[in-house]
Amino acid sequence: MLKWGVNIALLALAAAAFAPLVRAQVPENPNPKLNPDWDYESPGPQKCVEIGNVYLHKKKLKGALSRFQEAVKDDPHYAPAYLGLGKVYDQMNEKQKALDAFKRYLDELPSAKDAQDAHDAQRAIARLQKELGSNTHPQDSGNK
Repeated sequence: MLKWGVNIALLALAAAAFAPLVRAQVPENPNPKLNPDWDYESPGPQKCVEIGNVYLHKKKLKGALSRFQEAVKDDPHYAPAYLGLGKVYDQMNEKQKALDAFKRYLDELPSAKDAQDAHDAQRAIARLQKELGSNTHPQDSGNK
């Protein structure tokens, strides 16, 4: 029994001796999101929307939301990003945000004809306005 006690004591002594060396190897800021030296370069709004749509298809709404938001941050006039945001917010039951995103989608389309052809967004706007009890018409979104 004495032999085990000596071994444990030696092991504890060795651990105490090496602890400062191990601690010295741990970076001060191990979280890369908080590291100011970490440079993140967005893949661009088109790729963000593409990835967001994959997340949306897999029902990973937080991932999809973050990608669509990144696309909007990269290019505030990229219409498909707002369509994606509208779909995500709708599935998250954030009806007002979904309505705003769908309207912005129509506003950012290159022409009024494109907005008229965006039937899915028009139907979503009409449904959300009805659910929210809004009196505005889907055509009142200020299309170009």
